[in-house]
Amino acid sequence: MKILIITGKLAGNLVKKQSSKSEHEVHVHVVNTPIAAFLTPKRIVGEIRKVGDGEKTYDLESFDMLLTPGLLRKDVAFVEEQTGIPTYKGPKDAADLGIVLELIEKLELSSKTPADKLIEDELRKRALQFIEDFEKNEKTREKLLKKPENILVGKLPVGEDFPMRVLAEIANAPLLTHEEFLERAQYFVKSGADMVDIGMVAGETLAEKIPGMVKLLKENLDVAVSIDSLNPTEIKAAVESGVDMVLSLDHGNCEEVLPLLQEKNIPAVVLPTDYSKNWVPETVEERVESLEKLREKCRGIDVIADLVLDPINSTSIVDSIIACRRFKSRNREPLFFGIGNVTELLDTDSVGVNALLSGIAMELGASVLFTPEESGKTVGSVKELAVSSKMMFLSKSRGSIPKDLGINLVVFKDKRRGENINEEIDVPVFEGKINERFVRDPSGSFKITVEDSAGERMIKAVHYIKMEPQMAIFGSTAKEIYDELLVRGLISRMEHAAYLGSELQKAEIALKTGKNYVQDFPLFKKFL
Repeated sequence: MKILIITGKLAGNLVKKQSSKSEHEVHVHVVNTPIAAFLTPKRIVGEIRKVGDGEKTYDLESFDMLLTPGLLRKDVAFVEEQTGIPTYKGPKDAADLGIVLELIEKLELSSKTPADKLIEDELRKRALQFIEDFEKNEKTREKLLKKPENILVGKLPVGEDFPMRVLAEIANAPLLTHEEFLERAQYFVKSGADMVDIGMVAGETLAEKIPGMVKLLKENLDVAVSIDSLNPTEIKAAVESGVDMVLSLDHGNCEEVLPLLQEKNIPAVVLPTDYSKNWVPETVEERVESLEKLREKCRGIDVIADLVLDPINSTSIVDSIIACRRFKSRNREPLFFGIGNVTELLDTDSVGVNALLSGIAMELGASVLFTPEESGKTVGSVKELAVSSKMMFLSKSRGSIPKDLGINLVVFKDKRRGENINEEIDVPVFEGKINERFVRDPSGSFKITVEDSAGERMIKAVHYIKMEPQMAIFGSTAKEIYDELLVRGLISRMEHAAYLGSELQKAEIALKTGKNYVQDFPLFKKFL
């Protein structure tokens, strides 16, 4: 394939470098403009009509395709209309040009959408389709469920041969109103939870609240429901109300609760502890042996083994992982991995921790990833685990490392490190300085927040004149709100417009990342 690429002076060398690796015949034309994004379809048409290499002029009719910079705002179909050469947008970043050229014959390129976005979309589509096809394959499902390491929780297949299931806990559920409780559950399911857990209040018996909570979930959600309690009274109430799984049985409550679970054929998560005697195993072997003994007691029901994942530097996260490995090497029951035990007690962003622990869980053969979302730093953990579970299932199925799968959890950084392109220009250089002078905009002021609106997280800008609210504008992006402010003529000073643009963009970043947004304060703090 013969391809003509148009770019600007700053990216010229990088584009030529990336193009030189291609198996296609690629010609690069560098326009006499520093920044490729400043080009327009009309300017490109003018350029390619005089494209040449030294004294030789290119035969434009010989080109199969023309690629423009991906950062161009306008549709580049105009170029094809004027020249007859099929014209498409290349990637936004020249560093991605290599992979675009590698896949160019397999892609349905666009005159509107940058090529790198198309690659991401196609890879994501294929990855999600693979998982969907697996989940819908009834023959495969029935075959796998005959193996002892796979069980049913309600209608949900759970086990080593299926994607790891995400169990989201509604902590202290009885203390919530029915509206708060259901809203929390719906949020978890929307985030990707496969199961919802009713977390009871430690040290209290609130069995009378359980039937209503179970009924509420069963009537409104199509997911498995579990109860998180060691209290036999609460467990009995939950089982009689129709829960699909019990968290948890240990040596202290097993004998009292087990007959009811056997009668109803309800699976349980089993712990190696005896909290009725305040006994917790101390060594790896004690954990494994204790859980194996409890497993013997629990004949007649399906169990999921919880070796208890310890927080870092408490007992030992390493020992708890070793215990999981040892138990799994000797037993075939599904494995429970309480990731929330680590993320809630580690002061770092949850996304990387959840991804790493999901990978460890996959290698251990775990079947259930468990988490609440109790602290600000772990907001979004359910969604992160839902994504990382898919990543690990794809990685396992393909026999590959969890990279370039089509879905990822790269949030705050970029996968590829682009080359720095420094523009050298012969102009006066000034250092930016903050101007502390403040002049109120006579058109009014704004209070910007990020809050819930009709069940959806949105940016809200309230317009004030002389401290009196005039109107509120909602949007999911900074541009939606900013454009509306301009249309309504609510900004009259240049510095106020610049300020609002900055604050609204901060609010949008907070919306996407789960950060708290407070107007006039920075979103991110220094590490130290």
